[in-house]
Amino acid sequence: MRSVTQARKYRLQGAGLDLALPYLMLAPGLMIVLGVLVYPLWDGLRASTRAYRYGSPVGDVGFQNYVHLWSDGQFLNSLWVTVKFVALSVSFEAVLGFALALFCLREFQGIRLLRTVLIIPMVITPVVVAIVFRLIYASDAGMLTALSEAIGGGEAQILGNPLNAFIGLVVLDVWEWTPLMFLILLAGLQSLPHEPFEAARVDGAGAWRVFADLTFPMMRPVLAVAIVLRTIDAFGTFDQVFVLTRGGPGEATRLVSIYGYDTAFKFQQTGYAAALFVTIGLVVLALAFSAIRLLRRVDAS
Repeated sequence: MRSVTQARKYRLQGAGLDLALPYLMLAPGLMIVLGVLVYPLWDGLRASTRAYRYGSPVGDVGFQNYVHLWSDGQFLNSLWVTVKFVALSVSFEAVLGFALALFCLREFQGIRLLRTVLIIPMVITPVVVAIVFRLIYASDAGMLTALSEAIGGGEAQILGNPLNAFIGLVVLDVWEWTPLMFLILLAGLQSLPHEPFEAARVDGAGAWRVFADLTFPMMRPVLAVAIVLRTIDAFGTFDQVFVLTRGGPGEATRLVSIYGYDTAFKFQQTGYAAALFVTIGLVVLALAFSAIRLLRRVDAS
């Protein structure tokens, strides 16, 4: 009787250990997530409801920072600049990435080398890319100025002109992140089934009809995922702008990330900056959820 009781006790202990073991294995990762993601988010939410002076909290202000945010002309202007920057950059990156993916889908001599070369801009540190483009755009000794003077022109005014500086920033972003679109879309094209395309060619369909009737409709979910990922990432663009223009000239390239940085570290308005970044995070989440719903509708259709 005693041996039966001990055997049952050991079985229960073993079952309890088996049930707890997965949670014990997940505990270190969960602690890292709580420390790296959850706590900073909670601390940012708490800071956004406080007023700070020289980095120290002086009182709670509730949602006053959020209310003031939408009446702040500088914030609204930086948000509009960010929306324009994201829309232009992601649009060009999607079109160029799709075109490059279609071209590199073919197998010919040197295609592997070409694919490798095309992804080089993506693996370079963004700060290094910004420094290189700053040297290219420099009005006194930049490459564009040298080319302009070689054909009889004057200095290329890129960073000193608001419109040109904004266009130059878009060009930098397109050069650096089109490879990401290219890789995602190339992987999507390579995963498409071959039978519909072979049937279309047998029926005599041309290249444009194959693209319009088969390739693009089948690639819409992949394209939507690529655009969503790049849009979320583009909203947080900071280092390239900080090195290239620091938001200037004037407010032409002052993205919301630059405005938040200036608010927090230059003007020491920590609570207001926290409210700004929380708001932008919620906007990005709303865009992501909207894109997911759109993607589900596309899959359903």
